[in-house]
Amino acid sequence: MNRFWFVPLVVAVWEALTRFQDDLDFPPPSTIAARMHELWFSGPAARLFLTDAAVANLLPSLARMFTGWTLAAAAGVLAGILIGRSRTALDYVAPLIQFGRSVPPPLLLPFFFVLLQGSLATQLAGIVFGVVWPVLLNSIDGARSVEVLQIETARVFGLSRAEQIVRVILPAAAPKVLAGLRLSLSLALIMMVISELFAGTDGIGYQLLQAQRSFDTPAVWAAIALLGLLGYLVNSLFVLVERRLLGWQRA
Repeated sequence: MNRFWFVPLVVAVWEALTRFQDDLDFPPPSTIAARMHELWFSGPAARLFLTDAAVANLLPSLARMFTGWTLAAAAGVLAGILIGRSRTALDYVAPLIQFGRSVPPPLLLPFFFVLLQGSLATQLAGIVFGVVWPVLLNSIDGARSVEVLQIETARVFGLSRAEQIVRVILPAAAPKVLAGLRLSLSLALIMMVISELFAGTDGIGYQLLQAQRSFDTPAVWAAIALLGLLGYLVNSLFVLVERRLLGWQRA
């Protein structure tokens, strides 16, 4: 906490420099903060001070982001554990995984749009495809790192394959799985914005695009700052959850 003094220092320098330059394309932080408050946080108390624009754009964006991330997390962890525990399966699918993770997800948004015929489905597909790879790879690595002695002990005690996964493999692989999930959260935020820029009718990305088209520079920077704050808050919350889940390993 004692290092947070650096943040207001950077903001103060930023404020001074932008006011000295007086460039309309680079407004000072005070102007950006005022625009953020006007756009999203000056509504009635009944809505927790959210404006109509916030309700119409911010909340749908978060819903899409977490829905896509949850789908990718479930698929990535399940497939990763199963593949990681089978050497034969890994040998077959490893080239496909390396190929898939090398494809830039934004390039597939037009394909998803044509295939799925819907903006919401396109956005979710883009988020899932962009997010699933770190979860899948970390889950595979975590499953492979489980010691043979742990598996043999589980077999001696008569645990079924499903029980071995739930009670032995997942806890042992949890640190690497959670690391993949944490990384994928940042990617989910990025893909949420990109998908809304491409196929959105609402959301933070769509609002950012409209601000660019109307040359509303403070609103553009306000959206960028909001995305940065959301990324920081989401990551901080996940770190707290991660520490709680892995507390047993530090005991």
